Amino acid sequence: MKINQISPLDNNFTQIIDVIALVPKKLYYYGFLPEKRTPTVAVVGSRKPTRYGTEVTTRIVEDLARRGVIVVSGMALGIDAIAHRAAIDAGGTTIAVQGNGLAELYPKTNRQLGEDIVKSGGAIISEYEPNTPPMKHRFLERNRLVAGLSDAVLVPEATDRSGSLNTVMHALEQNKEVFVVPGNITSPMSAGCNSLIKQGAHIATCAEDILEIIAPDLLQPQTSLALGDNPVQTKIIQLLQEGLRDGDEIRQRVDVDASEFSTQLTIMEISGQIRALGANQWTLR
Repeated sequence: MKINQISPLDNNFTQIIDVIALVPKKLYYYGFLPEKRTPTVAVVGSRKPTRYGTEVTTRIVEDLARRGVIVVSGMALGIDAIAHRAAIDAGGTTIAVQGNGLAELYPKTNRQLGEDIVKSGGAIISEYEPNTPPMKHRFLERNRLVAGLSDAVLVPEATDRSGSLNTVMHALEQNKEVFVVPGNITSPMSAGCNSLIKQGAHIATCAEDILEIIAPDLLQPQTSLALGDNPVQTKIIQLLQEGLRDGDEIRQRVDVDASEFSTQLTIMEISGQIRALGANQWTLR
C-alpha cells in the first residue's frame, strides 16, 4: 500500500482538526480520505469487551454506517476493532488513526483489518513519519486526532481506568459531543461509562440517539418491524426484538422441535437477518 502525505488543512475532511491542540503539519495515510465533511463518530472503549460490549458496539455502529456516518477509531484490539469491522460489514466507511508510523501497522494481529478498511474505501492515518515505532505516549497523543476528526465520540463499554477516557477528555476540550452506552451497575467493565453519564454525557442506546444531535437529517421515518419468511422466523425476530438472546429460551417460546429451530436459525443467519454471538446467544443484524 502506498503511503500518501498531505497537509491536514488542505483536505475538506481533515481540516476540522485545525481546532485541536498541536495541529500536525503533515498527515500520512493509506487508502482514501473522504472528499468532504460527512457526519463522523469516533468509537472507543475497552480492549477486552464483554459480550454485551461487543453486541452494543456492533449494533449501533452498523446502523450509523448504513446511514452514511463515517466511523473513526484507533484499530486497537477490542472495541476499536469491533467498530471498524461493523462499519465495513454494513457497507460503510471507517478510518483508523495509528499511534505509530504506517510502514508497519499496529497491532500486527489487526493487519488484515487494516487492509479491509482500505479495500472498503476507508483510510489509515498517522501524524508520524512512516518508520516511527509504536510507543505508549504516542497512542495517547493520537487520541486527540481520533476525537478531532469526529463530530462526536461514542463509548460503548469502558472501565473507570480505560485509556478511552483520554479520548473523551480531548473531545470535551474540543467541544465535541460525548455519547455513552449505559451498562450493568455491578459490572466493572461499565464503570467508566456509568461515571461519564453521571458527569453529563449523552446516553446512547441506539444510533438515533446520536443522530438526533449531530445529524438529524440522516434520521429516517420509523419503518414497520421486519418479518420472517415463515411463522417460525417471524416469532424468532419478535423475541429478539424484545431483548431475548438465549437460543434455548427462544426455542421454548417459539415451541418447535430442536431440528426445525436449528434449521431456521441457520437460514436466517445465512440471509443476514440474525447474527450469532457465541454460546448459543443470538441478536438481530
